Amino acid sequence: MIDDTDRRILDLLQDNARTPNAEVARQLGMAPSAILERIRKLEERGVIEGYLARVNPEAYGLTLSAFVFVRADETAGAVTTAQRLAEIPEVQEVHHVAGEDCFLVRVRTTGTRALGALLRERFGAIETIRSTRSTIVLETIKETCRLQAPAGEEIDDGE
Repeated sequence: MIDDTDRRILDLLQDNARTPNAEVARQLGMAPSAILERIRKLEERGVIEGYLARVNPEAYGLTLSAFVFVRADETAGAVTTAQRLAEIPEVQEVHHVAGEDCFLVRVRTTGTRALGALLRERFGAIETIRSTRSTIVLETIKETCRLQAPAGEEIDDGE
């Protein structure tokens, strides 16, 4: 279970994963050793999946973000197409979706020419893909990985 203390720790780490344990302990009024143990348990249970640096895509020249709707021709429940899409470096997300399309894929490229090449050469090489439909992002107003847990109740994390 994730209790209120775990939730507060997770909120602080989502704001800044580099926050020292001593600072987390100070903000929560707890001993640093207790915080260290709680974080270790959250990591062991898979609640904290990892830590990463968030890099501005423009620093790599990746100025174009697009969502690609993919229709695939494979049996229900098969994940071959999804696995192949996930192996493409420009692909940031692959979601199996309900509706006419099979997958919603988020990609980042250096521009429209690179997006066209990606769709022709990489997506086109996947035999099960029947069609794609792309939506180019003009401006991103909000983009986050931060999760907001429901307040005031313990959460069953599957453990």
